[in-house]
Amino acid sequence: MARHYLDHASTSPPRPEALAALAAWAEGPFADPGRVHQEGRTVRHAVETAREQVALLLGVRARQVVFTSGATESANAAVFGASATRPGAPILCAAVEHSAVRDASARAAPVETIPVDRLGRIDPEAVVRALDGRGGSPPALVNCQWANHEVGTVQPVGQVAEACRRAGVPLHVDAAAACGQLDLGLADLDVDLVSVSAHKLGGLPGTGALVVRRGTRIEPLLVGGLQERARRAGMENVPGIVAFGAVAAALADEGGRRLRDEEARARRRTGALVDASTGTAGVTLVGDPDPAGRLPHLVCLGVAGVEAEPVLIGLDRAGIAAHSGSACASESLEPSPVLEAMGADASHSLRLSVGWSTTDDDVEALAAALPTVVAGLRDLTT
Repeated sequence: MARHYLDHASTSPPRPEALAALAAWAEGPFADPGRVHQEGRTVRHAVETAREQVALLLGVRARQVVFTSGATESANAAVFGASATRPGAPILCAAVEHSAVRDASARAAPVETIPVDRLGRIDPEAVVRALDGRGGSPPALVNCQWANHEVGTVQPVGQVAEACRRAGVPLHVDAAAACGQLDLGLADLDVDLVSVSAHKLGGLPGTGALVVRRGTRIEPLLVGGLQERARRAGMENVPGIVAFGAVAAALADEGGRRLRDEEARARRRTGALVDASTGTAGVTLVGDPDPAGRLPHLVCLGVAGVEAEPVLIGLDRAGIAAHSGSACASESLEPSPVLEAMGADASHSLRLSVGWSTTDDDVEALAAALPTVVAGLRDLTT
């Protein structure tokens, strides 16, 4: 049976460019990029080339890019680094943030919750109100994801960033779900800290980056060495880094033409997924109904009358890989706080996401399988 992978938002298969970079790295030399001998300098050149490639994709200077083990480490480093400069000060964070951001914030400082609407979108005026009138006790940090990882809702990052600049409070943006899907243009936004991940856009797992705005001072999360300009200790993941750079270079080539082309294809395919899925009785879109207000590659559906787990199992048996926000679909024992914050039913959700390797056949397979799976499950409950 042919398999159809519609879970790119969890992790996207490595692109050919990533695998080619990995194969080239395997030819050697193998050395510590911090050494002055020829082998070390060769590896250092490869790392710095990748740094420039990632910076070009993000629209920042290479010196701002700090390589990490992934967006989870980047988010933890951002939260720790900012809160360490103002111990005891609260952190502003919405319930729709990724658990890496929410849990890191809760461990570092008291958390003040930013409200969201039923689309999962942060209210920028609520951020303004939370920042104003605090006297000499501003928050240590504000978190605002670029776009939601479960329902795709794009956040008002520009408005939040402006409010934070006026208040003199640093802003951390988790852009893991958006990087490689949208043109971020971080130079224009001028955000203090941004987290991204390689495996979400076709790089290798175990690699990411924290983008640090020029002039921003944070304490390093990992200490014990001067790697990454003393911002992140430990031997660099060279194969993951060079693969990340290769993918970033491919997406940024020709002024980002490939990125724009992939965005257009993703929007067409997720639109087809929504049209096909919502044609089934009781299946509705969760999140912003306007495609321009969502990530191009991700849609979340509510499936009335049946639990998420049997839907996922039924789709898997039909050869389709998907995901859900319910407890059954992850390591967590609790329903998705994202969907709960939106007032949606996490136990009846289905997330579908496309990527660079998705074909129209994948979309057609879901359109054919979902009505049969849902109808069969409903028959069992009647």
